[in-house]
Amino acid sequence: MSPDDLIRLSHMAEAARMAMRFCLGREQHELDSDTMLRMALLHVVQIIGEAAARVSDAGRAAAPGVEWPVIVAMRNRLVHAYFDVNTDILWKTVMFSLPALLQQLEAVAGVASPEPRPD
Repeated sequence: MSPDDLIRLSHMAEAARMAMRFCLGREQHELDSDTMLRMALLHVVQIIGEAAARVSDAGRAAAPGVEWPVIVAMRNRLVHAYFDVNTDILWKTVMFSLPALLQQLEAVAGVASPEPRPD
């Protein structure tokens, strides 16, 4: 895998870790009342999608289990339809999809997790 792809995967992994940390001890309904939490999650999920969009075809081929088009599409949705974000989807993405994505990134690129992931 190219050095640039490894950097992008590292950015994705770090943003996923941040999103999961932001949600530790939180509940979904807080997205409606905590603007800072909602905006922080939106931003890190956008970072994941932007980095994913910049991974080369060869890099994507090395990680066939990663849903590249879905990740990029979510980034595009968040950026271009920022006024109509479904917080249920955002929460489920962070709580259920990002832990699995982080495991895939760690397996493919050896992007080590410096701290335990929330279950």
